[in-house]
Amino acid sequence: MALFLIVVALLFIRSEWLGKMVYPIQYQKEIQSNADRYAVDPRLIAAVIRVESNFEPDAVSPKGAIGIMQIMPDTAEWILKQDDFGSITIKLAGERADAGIRLGSWYLKELLRQFEGDPVKSLAAYNAGPGKVKQWLRDGTWDGREDTLSDIPYGETRRYVQKVLFYRKKYDELYDNWS
Repeated sequence: MALFLIVVALLFIRSEWLGKMVYPIQYQKEIQSNADRYAVDPRLIAAVIRVESNFEPDAVSPKGAIGIMQIMPDTAEWILKQDDFGSITIKLAGERADAGIRLGSWYLKELLRQFEGDPVKSLAAYNAGPGKVKQWLRDGTWDGREDTLSDIPYGETRRYVQKVLFYRKKYDELYDNWS
């Protein structure tokens, strides 16, 4: 009984440690490298990865999105034409964490640029596509604010943004540095 009480006490004292066990971040080096390269918050990249693939580098969605950051192949093809990604191919982005994180981080940076640094709109665009989000904003379907996520007409996108924002908040609390 005493051992149990000690373990419970340690868990409460070391709640950050417990939090990192519940909300781990894999591929921190690759995430940080791309966060630096593209000036994107590493915890936002990690939250997108957590929701998209739960850190599985070769994940494939039922809709055909590939890799750790679940990019559609046609989007990956477009991304590859926008910048110099060395030897990265669509195939590699769907198989290797470093390649998928590089393309996904670049795309997240591009969406943040298109939506003037607004992570809520950018996350909605990551899921539904930037054209669809711009349409919602233009026709007044959604005003782009976090407190009106319920106005997003796609349930999948609404839940996606909520989940990513949840994990980003957890990562902000637990990973103020990458130690």
